[in-house]
Amino acid sequence: MLRLENIVVKDVLEIDALTLEENIISIEGQSGSGKSTILRLLNNLDTPTSGTIYFHDKDIMEIDSLQLRKQIVMLPQSAVLFDGTIRDNLLIGLTYSGQEQATDEELEKTLADLWVHKKLDTSVHDLSGGEQQRMALARILLLKEAQVYLLDEPSSDLDDRTTDHVLDTFFSQAKERDQQIIMVTHDTSVSKKFADTVINMDKYSKQIKNGDE
Repeated sequence: MLRLENIVVKDVLEIDALTLEENIISIEGQSGSGKSTILRLLNNLDTPTSGTIYFHDKDIMEIDSLQLRKQIVMLPQSAVLFDGTIRDNLLIGLTYSGQEQATDEELEKTLADLWVHKKLDTSVHDLSGGEQQRMALARILLLKEAQVYLLDEPSSDLDDRTTDHVLDTFFSQAKERDQQIIMVTHDTSVSKKFADTVINMDKYSKQIKNGDE
């Protein structure tokens, strides 16, 4: 689905060829190895110094950015919050991507599936860090037209028990819709339990290689 060829990001990455086609891919590596950079490259938030990234065999630079990010959705490590209620924050992704609005019942079910037991009219600023993270996961899970989810440390604010439940639920629903997941994680147990394949960025990282010399 996604393919990188001759990618160079100055002083950060050098990738001759890398194909991302498995259903759930985990990206690991040392701090500074370019893990988050590769996620940003995949939905054109960052541009490589040279090389080409293909999505369904089409250069992503030739795809309208809004259309690309409607199909390749990224969840950053720190949950993005918008002033307003939980309902407002869940619906805003659907609004921006031009997708059909979900009903309150759908919103409540998605939240409950991810263990967020709050009223939709609750202010997002009244949520704990873990609840905010799970709400952000719910927001992108509602984007049913997405083909790829890019998750940057999706379990960073979650305890082990909650991580197991939330990621299992998220991944299961994404699999049912034939959506691909590419995640960055420092938690090797998450990779071991959920990933179909693990990519270690250390071998592509200019910073790590230079540090080893």
